[in-house]
Amino acid sequence: MEPEALGGLLRAVDAHDGQPAVRLALMMLPHMFPRPGELRMAEWKEFDLEAAVWTIPAEKTKMRRAHKVPLTVQVLQMLAELEPITGEGKYLFPSIRSSERPITDNSLNAALRRLGFGKDEVTAHGFRATASTLLNEMGKWHPDAIERQLAHVESNDVRRAYARGAHWDERVKMMRHWSNYLDGLQTGARILKGTFRRG
Repeated sequence: MEPEALGGLLRAVDAHDGQPAVRLALMMLPHMFPRPGELRMAEWKEFDLEAAVWTIPAEKTKMRRAHKVPLTVQVLQMLAELEPITGEGKYLFPSIRSSERPITDNSLNAALRRLGFGKDEVTAHGFRATASTLLNEMGKWHPDAIERQLAHVESNDVRRAYARGAHWDERVKMMRHWSNYLDGLQTGARILKGTFRRG
């Protein structure tokens, strides 16, 4: 998705008048770009709000390795908005039918369709490709930091051992920049080589 189109999508999601928890899930997805199933099944106990880290347990990840996601100020604000709605339960995004189950696989994509976006325009999983493309195009971040944030596992044993512990500080800075970048898109800032200019 091109930056201008992404900005339009962010504005549409922000104005979404559907289920509040689903709206917040759609707001969080582009800021953190996890796999949709990881966000859908996220539990409150996985979030350390003081340390600003979401730790996805190994059993919930595609690669079966625990994955840490830095939480930006924007995401922490979304979590603060969500907490009064679902904070007393297990899941951040429980099913409306049972608080013991998370929302379904189709919930996020169905909400995108209700907002008027076709499946050829955007899917919940597509935020990952968009983030990867735009972050790489910025030229500010080490490709390994981007890959690590996407929880892609390096096939080379030596590189995998290095990547496991590397790039955390860079990823924290990158995610902060990314959330600010998304805010700029949402408010209609013009993009100039990864920076913002109003108007």
